[in-house]
Amino acid sequence: MMEELWYKNTVIYSLDLETFMDGNNDGTGDFEGLCNRLDYLHALGLDTIWLAPFQPTPNRDNGYDISDFYGVDPRHGSSGDFVDFIHKARKLGIKVIIDLVVNHTSDEHRWFKEARSSKDNHKRNWYVWSDKRPSDWNQGMVFPGVQKATWTLDKKTKSYYFHRFYEFQPDLNTDNPEVREEINRIMGYWLELGIAGFRVDAVPFILESPAMGKKPLPLHFDYLKEMRRFLQWRRGDAVLLGEANVLPAESKKYFGSEGDGIHMMFNFYVNQYTFYALATADTKPLIKALKATKDIAPGSQWAFFLRNHDELDLGRLTEEERQKVFERFGPDKNMQLYNRGIRRRLSPMLGNRQQTELAYSLMFSFPGTPVIRYGDEIGMGDNLALVEREAVRTPMQWSGEKNGGFSRGNNLINPVVEDGYYAYEHVNVDRQRRDQTSLLNWMTALIRIRKECPEIGCGAWEIIDTGLDQILGMRYTWKARSLLIWHNFGEKSTELVVPEKQAGTRRLIDLMNNIESVLDEKGRHTITLEAYGYRWFRAEAE
Repeated sequence: MMEELWYKNTVIYSLDLETFMDGNNDGTGDFEGLCNRLDYLHALGLDTIWLAPFQPTPNRDNGYDISDFYGVDPRHGSSGDFVDFIHKARKLGIKVIIDLVVNHTSDEHRWFKEARSSKDNHKRNWYVWSDKRPSDWNQGMVFPGVQKATWTLDKKTKSYYFHRFYEFQPDLNTDNPEVREEINRIMGYWLELGIAGFRVDAVPFILESPAMGKKPLPLHFDYLKEMRRFLQWRRGDAVLLGEANVLPAESKKYFGSEGDGIHMMFNFYVNQYTFYALATADTKPLIKALKATKDIAPGSQWAFFLRNHDELDLGRLTEEERQKVFERFGPDKNMQLYNRGIRRRLSPMLGNRQQTELAYSLMFSFPGTPVIRYGDEIGMGDNLALVEREAVRTPMQWSGEKNGGFSRGNNLINPVVEDGYYAYEHVNVDRQRRDQTSLLNWMTALIRIRKECPEIGCGAWEIIDTGLDQILGMRYTWKARSLLIWHNFGEKSTELVVPEKQAGTRRLIDLMNNIESVLDEKGRHTITLEAYGYRWFRAEAE
C-alpha cells in the first residue's frame, strides 16, 4: 500500500552538522548543538533529517573526503553523541538519513595508504590504477575549471589512480567483491545504530567501471539492486535516496523496472526547468520536464528540492536557456561556478518574498517528497566572498546575538553573514518566530498543508490546461480525494476561469485561506492569482 511507504509523505530537512549549531562553543557545529535544536525542527513540522557527512575527515571537501566510515569526527562529538541524537530524534518521531559516500575515500584513509604502499598490497585492487597515464586523464572532471585531471600520478608506486572528484579523493573499485562487501558492512553498521536510510552520493560513479581511454562501459545497475536487497534484509523500511543528475530516460534504470532499484532520486531535471520557469515565466519546458519524469516504477519516488549544499546545476538546459537563468539569477561571473551553475542561496537569488513563496509552494506541490535546505525556511543569504560552493555553507542564523547565535566561539568553521539585508541581525529564527507574517511561520503552515495532502505523495497527477504559459495547473487524485493547485509565474495578477468539467466539482475549498469557490450561474469557478501567486484547493466531494 502506497500510504504505508513513509517516504511518500515525509518532508526532509537537509543540514550540515558543522554549520547548524555549536554546542561546545569551539566554532564548529556538533551533535550536542543539533540535539538542542531538535524541538525547533519538530515544531516546524519536519519528520526526516538528512545529515551531511560527519565521519572523520581531513575536511578538504565539506566532509565528503572520509577517512573512516565507522566513526564520528571528533569536531562533532563521539559515537555515543550520535546514538544520543538518534534516541532524541526518535522520541520526537523524526527519522534520520545519512550520506553514504562510497564512490571514493580520502587519500588519508588507511585503505588508500595501504593501497599506495606497494603494487603487491592486498588493498591495491580496492582502488583503480593504471601503470600508464590514460589518454583521457584530463577528461570527465566533476569540477571543470577547478579540477585539473581525473587520473593523478602516485609518486611512490609510479602509477596513476582514478578520481572523479578532487585528487585527494581516490575512487573505490566497486567492481571488486571485497569492496562491495565492505560497503554492505558500512551500511549495516549505521542501520544498526538506528538510521532510516541513506542519501547515496554520486550514484552513477559508484556504478561505473573506468574504461581508461576507451568508450565508456555500461553502468552496473545490478549493483543498485544488490545494495537495496542488503538494505532491506537489515531494515525493511529503510530507503536509498540517490544523487544522480541524469536524463529522464536514464533515471528509469536507477529505479529499476520492477521498483527493485533505488527507492528515491533527486529530480535534478525538473529542478533546472523550475528555475527556467521562475526566470522567464514560461512554464512549457517545465511541464515537459514533469511529464518526462512521470513514468517511474510503483513504490519509487522523486525527491524535489530548490537549493542544496552545492551549486544550482543548470547543465541539462540548452545554452540559450542557461543564459536566461544566468541573466536573471546569477548575472555576475562571481555568482557562477563550473561553467554550469549558480552558487547562491535561494532568497537572494530570487530577490523578493513573493517569488520565494511561489518557488516553495511549487516545490511542495510537485509529485514527490520535498527537501528543504537548512536556513532557507528563514530566507538566509549567502557569502560570495567564500570560495566555490562554500558561499552557501554559512552558519545557521538563530538570533541577533554574536555569530547569529550559532556559537560563542571566535574561530568559526565559516563566517556568518554579517552585512546587508541578509545579515544575521535582520534574518534569524528568533526574530521570525515572533512575527506571524514571517517566512518561517509561512513555511511552517506550508509543511502542515503538505502533510494534509497525501494525494501528492501517493496519488496520480495530471496537468490542467490553463491556456496561459505563465500559469501551471496540476490535479492530484488518490482514493476519493482530489487536489487542484495553480501557480502564476507572471508579474501581473490574473483571473483564471475554470469550468465545472475541469474542476470536477461545484465547491473548491481553499487550503491556505478561509474561503471557498462555488460555481457561478454559468457553471464556472473564477480563481484570482496574484502576481507570483499560488492557490491550493481541495475538491469537495459531491
